[in-house]
Order: sequence, then structure tokens, then C-alpha cells
Amino acid sequence: MISMQFFPSRTVTTYMAKSFLVRTFAVLAALVIVLQFLDALSESGRILAHPGNGQAEVWRYISLRTPEIIARFLPYSVLLGAIITYSTLNQNSEVIAMKASGLSAHQVLAPMIIAAIGVAAISFAFNDRIVSRATDTLNRWQKVDYAPIPIDRGDRVNIWTRSGDDLINVKLVKGRGDAAILNDVTFYDRNKAGELQATISAPHGRREGKGWRIWPAQKFDVAGGVATNLGAVLVGEGVSPDQFTLATVDADGLSFTELWSAIGDLKAAGRPTKALEGDLWHKLSGPLSSILMPLLGAIAAFGIARSGKLFVRAVIGMALGFTYFVVDNFALAMGNLGAYPPILAAWAPFVLFLMIGEAVLIRTEE
Repeated sequence: MISMQFFPSRTVTTYMAKSFLVRTFAVLAALVIVLQFLDALSESGRILAHPGNGQAEVWRYISLRTPEIIARFLPYSVLLGAIITYSTLNQNSEVIAMKASGLSAHQVLAPMIIAAIGVAAISFAFNDRIVSRATDTLNRWQKVDYAPIPIDRGDRVNIWTRSGDDLINVKLVKGRGDAAILNDVTFYDRNKAGELQATISAPHGRREGKGWRIWPAQKFDVAGGVATNLGAVLVGEGVSPDQFTLATVDADGLSFTELWSAIGDLKAAGRPTKALEGDLWHKLSGPLSSILMPLLGAIAAFGIARSGKLFVRAVIGMALGFTYFVVDNFALAMGNLGAYPPILAAWAPFVLFLMIGEAVLIRTEE
């Protein structure tokens, strides 16, 4: 007789969820320790190469890198924690006892799924509040080769943008909109074939009309090898201020709401946002992958342990889980290239493997 209660008893539910969470976070701790140790060894040479850096800077790097490693390998840990829990329950014939009491396969998995939902919620909050800030700080630190990070006043550094066939490089942009001030500007004058004809460089620049007036400018003719002082000159006709101030958006270094706002600004400026939209939706689908892991690894829970196929079932569960991560990364890459729509790139692997997991579970139960 099938039990009409969706969850097992409170004792069994608590026992299964606790066992699953303990194993998941134990696996995560082991992975983080090993991977962080290897990463710190490979990066410590670059950190210590900067004069004045020492042990404190190495520990600072570890503190900034650890959240990234946790965020990346938490879903893997959920998968391995689920498989270990399932294998233990199967080996001790606890799954058989629950099935004999009238519980279906979905009822057996229910405590694990609920626990995984909690892990997904924690993962999203952790990624949004901690990982994004640590990633942003680490990226800015690495850009200056682990030197002291300049105070962030909202300025933009080393910006490249296009003006027709020409290119413009600005080392520092201060302010936003028509009040933006350019510092160390280089204008690359190119012909229709993309060949460089001349460069115009100046230490200062500001918005004037539909272009940018830079001064005191010096022109270098590539063909003749002659440098000429031009004084003040107008360049970048049609280049909007947003092309400088919105030129760099690092999705990994922004929270969900910050990235949403940045995409809105880019759209208003007429800039392409498809790749960033895929990253935005993946900030939701990524943490939710933790919910899939108990379902994909559930094949290890069923079947008779003494049949000798428990190890094979565990391997199949791991293969399903790792295949999901491969497909997810592939879909996200295709979305960044524009081959997939952003929502499809972020959510298609989740929906696909949800159906695969359900099909395998139903087939296993039969």
C-alpha cells in the first residue's frame, strides 16, 4: 500500500536531510582545501613578485579566492554528497525498508530535495552578497599585478571604443554623461582596410558637440614617421559618453540587481547585451542546479546492494551530474557567442536534465 503522506516520518526526514547536508559540506570543505592550496601555490609567485608584498597579501588572496571556489564547486559537492548518502542508505537496506513501508521513490527523495532547495537558496545569497564582491576586488587587484588597489571612485580605466573605422583608447575616464573627462587619449586613424594611418594623442579630453575635443594633441603620421603638434582637435564624432563609461561590465563581479541595472544602462545606450543577459539568468539557474543533483544521483539509491551493481549505479549517477555541468557550460558559451537566446542558454540544461532525472527515476522505480 502506497503512503499518502508525501514525506516520510519526521524522524526519517530529519535523519536523511542531516546526513545529506553533513556529507555535502564535508565534501565541499575537502575540495576547497585541496583546490585552494594548489591555486595559492600557483599564484603566490606573482603576488610576492610585487615589492612590499608578503605573507599578509598571500592570505588576502586566499580570502578573496575562496568564495569563488566555494561557489563553483558547491553543486559538485551536492552531487557527491547525495550519491554518498544514497549509497550508504542502500548498503544498509534503509531504502528497502522505506519502500517496504509504502513510500514511493519520490517520497524517499523528498527530504533530500527539500534540503537541496535550502542549499540553493544559501548558494544564491552567498553568490550575490559575497562572491560578487570578492570577485570584483580580486579582478581589480590582479589588473594592477597585486599592487595596492587604487581607491574606486567610479572611474573607468583602459577603455577602448570604436568610431567608424577608427579606434579610441582612454587610460582614465572620470565622471559620466556629457561631464565625462578623458585622460591620456589616443585616437587611431585607420583607413577602410583597417590599416593604421596616424595616431593622435593628448593628455586631456572633454565632450564638445557630438565629438570630443582633446588637447594639447600630437599627431604621428605612420607613413612619413613625422610628429606634428596640433593643439586642440575634435575627434570621435558620434561617440557617445556611454561608450566610455559603460565599456566594461564584469558579470561575475556584479550582484543580480547590479547586473540588471547595468544591462538596462547598456540597452539605453544601444549597446549589445545578449551575453550579459545570459549571465544574468545563469545567476538564478546556477544555484538551482543544486536541486537537480539529488535527482540525478538518485539511481544510486535504488536496486539491491548485494547484487554487486551499487558501484555501477553510483558511477552512472556521477556521470549524469557531470554531464549536466558540461552541457550547462557549453550552452552558456553558445549564449555568449549569440548562437542561443540568453534565456535558452541559461535554462535549457536545467529543464533538460530535470526531465532526464525524472525519466531515470521512474524507470528505476519500475
